[in-house]
Amino acid sequence: MFVIVGLGNPGRDYANTRHNAGYMALDILADRFNIDIARHNFRSVYGEGRIGMEKVVLAKPETFMNNSGFAVRDLVNWYKVPNDHLIVVYDDADIPVGTLRMRAAGSAGTHNGMKSIVYQLGFDDFPRVRVGIGGAAHGMIGHVLGPFTEEEKPLVKQSLADAASALELIVKGEMKEAQARFNHKGKNNPKPEKPSEAAPAKEDGSQKS
Repeated sequence: MFVIVGLGNPGRDYANTRHNAGYMALDILADRFNIDIARHNFRSVYGEGRIGMEKVVLAKPETFMNNSGFAVRDLVNWYKVPNDHLIVVYDDADIPVGTLRMRAAGSAGTHNGMKSIVYQLGFDDFPRVRVGIGGAAHGMIGHVLGPFTEEEKPLVKQSLADAASALELIVKGEMKEAQARFNHKGKNNPKPEKPSEAAPAKEDGSQKS
């Protein structure tokens, strides 16, 4: 079994924002494999199904981004998956729009949702798929909580579809194939600026960035 988590912020106001790229990629994967993400538990909305021969849980935390770790901790504790059977897909302002990056393990980097996850789980050796949203020209919060531009949308559409394909490959044990196929896409896009660091949120926090 795999638990695949797409990060984002719940609610209509955030549905098409850059910070919800993880939600968007998960929706594409769910559509491909007819998995209904509609059940509520574990501080998430989630669905169960199969990718090939593997049982999977697809989940979107409803805790808001900075508290994603509480939902992921609940999911991991309930389903008792090994570290390498947790996969997280999320937006990344450190890489350009249209670019994907896959890793089998690593630090949280500058992403607040990932910081929360690593902090709550106490480990970082789980696969992740990063969807590039580009750096902010003026203000990181406004950037991640804003929509993609018309010029960005074709790149984003392709990168989200590729992210879903990468998740499928990882579930099938083909991380190296996923990296070979998708890690170098978008390499000619300009280098983005890095977002500011922030400490992990407390459990009763409600910060949405």
